[in-house]
Amino acid sequence: MDIATFVGVIIGFGLVIGAILMGAAPGKFIDLPSAMIVFGGTFASILVTFPLEEVWQAVRGGLKAFGSRKVEARDIVSTMVRIAEISRREGIIALENVQTENPLIKKACQLIADNADPTLIRTTVAIEISAMKRRHNISISVFNRLGGFAPAFGMIGTLIGLVQMLATLDDPTTIGPAMAVAIITTFYGALLSNLVFLPIAGKLKARSMQEELHLLIIFEGAKSILENNNPRLVYEKLSSFLPPKDRKSGSWR
Repeated sequence: MDIATFVGVIIGFGLVIGAILMGAAPGKFIDLPSAMIVFGGTFASILVTFPLEEVWQAVRGGLKAFGSRKVEARDIVSTMVRIAEISRREGIIALENVQTENPLIKKACQLIADNADPTLIRTTVAIEISAMKRRHNISISVFNRLGGFAPAFGMIGTLIGLVQMLATLDDPTTIGPAMAVAIITTFYGALLSNLVFLPIAGKLKARSMQEELHLLIIFEGAKSILENNNPRLVYEKLSSFLPPKDRKSGSWR
């Protein structure tokens, strides 16, 4: 689980709810018609904007922002160095039997075992990165659009509330409660946009950049093993992808 995402959402909603409970009449922040306009309108618009399969893909991607464990670049580098050690000790054919849950590392091992040309490796990584970005950009676009639709429907709800309020101006006692209900929809839209949809879009973009880095490390490692099957040299090359604090000084083991 990504603790940062989970904690951030909990803290954000906790502070907002806490501020509401500390004020007067917290029950006034619950309004069913306002929720119907913001939630219903936002998701109706996203279904009009994107095909259903892309919306479902974005939902799965959003859940990964909460549930998937973050893989560090230094772990990928260590894995590729271990693969270099195996290939040097047992031969590149032995890499066909390497067991890993990462399909991209498995593909890299297969390319090494097949003694693939470095040009093929370069082409493969370009295709993988392009396909990955295309998949991720769909999810990022969906959540960015959700982040735009929610405040818009909040404003629509406010306008509806204002119209209803103006229709009863002959009774001054109804103006205050009616204005409060009108503003609630804007509150719902702004809260959803800035605490849920846009942060998830940002998280998915960060994950996409991280996975692109992992792809570059994996396939650069594969090319290095084919060119010079020396674990030390493989580490020295791949460590260039790491920040200085994550590089091992004096030893690559």
